[in-house]
Amino acid sequence: MKQYTIIFLFVYAVHFQAQSQFDGATFLERTAFKIGYHGNVFSDNGLHLGAEYLWKEKIRVKEKRKGPKTITHQLLFNGSIGYVTNFTNRTDNGLHTHYGLIWRRTSPKRWQWNLEVNPLGYYRSFLPETFEVKGDEVSKVQFPGRSYYAPSVAIGIGRNRPEKRRSGWYLNLNCTLRIPYNAGTLPTFSVQYGHRFNFKKK
Repeated sequence: MKQYTIIFLFVYAVHFQAQSQFDGATFLERTAFKIGYHGNVFSDNGLHLGAEYLWKEKIRVKEKRKGPKTITHQLLFNGSIGYVTNFTNRTDNGLHTHYGLIWRRTSPKRWQWNLEVNPLGYYRSFLPETFEVKGDEVSKVQFPGRSYYAPSVAIGIGRNRPEKRRSGWYLNLNCTLRIPYNAGTLPTFSVQYGHRFNFKKK
């Protein structure tokens, strides 16, 4: 119960701060949705869906000899859900979800640098058909697998496409921790590549 209370307060605080800064802006005007590939290329491959909610934004204009250059710094609330599988042996299937913050810098030429920190993460593994022995009886395990606390961090690059429905692309290197894994922690590395979309009124 305590864990869910912390999550609720975190989400509520982000929502309240965003409302105060972008008063009058609609949810869709502050939100970009994303879809992309998530996996480590060699064994686990899958897709992830997510949304980025603009919390804070700071725009700096630098005067240069060739004209003013605009640099944008953003802080966004991030949420995503995805599924990965091993197509070779189909023994490593997992559902994951992450919630946290993204810091993003956009250069005058629309190149972006991203740092993503997700302290709230969950990973559920799904095992193939599994049986268990209790005394002299053998029975099938229902929904075999394990659940893990799975915080993650990611760094990456991207490109912004202002005033477009497909508003940009991103390429991230992600590190996720599965806790507890046996007697310790299992770090897993993956690549994320995808596109962002918005539904702003034109």
